[in-house]
Amino acid sequence: MSTTRQAACLAAGTALGAALITIGCTVGPDYVRPAVQTPAAFKETEGWKIAQPRDNLPREHWWEVFGDPMLNGLVSQVDINNQNIKVAEANLRQARALTAQARSAFFPTVTGNASATRGAASGSGRTVGSNSGTGVVANVYNVQLDATWELDLWGRVRRNVESSEAGEQASTADLESAKLSAQAQVATDYLLLRVQDAVIQLLLDTASAYDKSLTLTKNQYAVGVAGRSDVVLAETQLKSTQAQAIDAKVLRAQLEHAIAVLIGKPPSEFSIAPAQVSKVFPDIPVGVPSELLERRPDVAGAERRAAAANAQIGVAEAAFYPTLTLSATGGFASSSIANLFSLPSRYWSVGAALAQTLFDAGLRQAQTDQAIAAYDGSVAVYRQTVLAAFQDVEDNLAALHYLEEEAVVQDEAVQAARESLTITLNQYRAGTANYLAVVVVQAGALNNERTAVTILGQRYAASVALIKALGGGWPGVAAETASTTKPRD
Repeated sequence: MSTTRQAACLAAGTALGAALITIGCTVGPDYVRPAVQTPAAFKETEGWKIAQPRDNLPREHWWEVFGDPMLNGLVSQVDINNQNIKVAEANLRQARALTAQARSAFFPTVTGNASATRGAASGSGRTVGSNSGTGVVANVYNVQLDATWELDLWGRVRRNVESSEAGEQASTADLESAKLSAQAQVATDYLLLRVQDAVIQLLLDTASAYDKSLTLTKNQYAVGVAGRSDVVLAETQLKSTQAQAIDAKVLRAQLEHAIAVLIGKPPSEFSIAPAQVSKVFPDIPVGVPSELLERRPDVAGAERRAAAANAQIGVAEAAFYPTLTLSATGGFASSSIANLFSLPSRYWSVGAALAQTLFDAGLRQAQTDQAIAAYDGSVAVYRQTVLAAFQDVEDNLAALHYLEEEAVVQDEAVQAARESLTITLNQYRAGTANYLAVVVVQAGALNNERTAVTILGQRYAASVALIKALGGGWPGVAAETASTTKPRD
């Protein structure tokens, strides 16, 4: 606060009349959103396919862009049963209650009490010339109302309400952030579970093919065409693949358990039947970086906490100025309950009190310095949150870009491996290749198939992560789900 403003506020507090005129004086800095460096566009959006508006497609329910009814049903349970969301909702209710508490300081406090006592005062009721020291026993009945009101001369209450309201808004953002995080985690786990179904099915199908190769090798061994070593190689390859299929079920079970906890159910009471994975990738409207500051709840929450900390500086500075308290008392007091509410029993008083701390050994200055430091820290947290948000978007844009390119190349590798396997098997049947060559080609084909499925899972995870990084649902624009699409042209 400027020196001129301080002088004006101090002059206003010299008398009750002047104080009432200057009730609107508010100390402390007015809040201005901290400046952050915002690029004009994301670096990784070059060549990004721009999604077109689809008014009939999901907006707030962003997970529906993947076109999976089971996923839609699972995510819909998150808001109802997820315990982390319940914690955030309870914190929001606490913040609302704190705001209501802060606002109550704008109004007077009125208390009432009633009492009935019986006692004696030493020497009371003596007659003239009496040597007796015994007091007269009497009843006293009292009914009283007290009202006190501290005028908000310097804006301490207003700054405190401002801080509480900003804290409430931050808690609202925290709730939305908890919802988005849980929704994204359910979507990611579910899509990875479906990818794991594909891995398991691939291994089972491969094991079935290996079993046929083992039968062929045994037949050739029986007629003396193949050696015992070929049979052992075929058995080893079959058993190894069957073991991999069993091992893949471990991760699937863990993903299923994680989904159960996220939707608030015991893992023992929850299961998802295996199903085929659908290769649907949505067009995601990225927008510009400046929109991210409004769309991401964690960014909004960090900004509101900076506003709350700024208001606390005003609360601390208000302690340097005198406080003016108005008080009023009224009631009835009588020695007879029958005459308690009569006019002679009535009493009242009104007054004002001006108080100023003259010496506190630097306490108020230290509290002000603490509030300023807390604000500076909250600004740094806000700016770091913005930078992290930009990084999240850039990371996942790059991931989707390069994973798409990798998927194209990997699909070509899969096709080549399949063709190589067909040729080598034909050569083995014709007796022009040994079984070791078959094993090598089969192992390479399986590895390429598994890599392709792994890339599929990474693309799903990156798609969900990008939507989360962009703040979830996007207004006015939706993603295309009617057919399999690519994130870039």
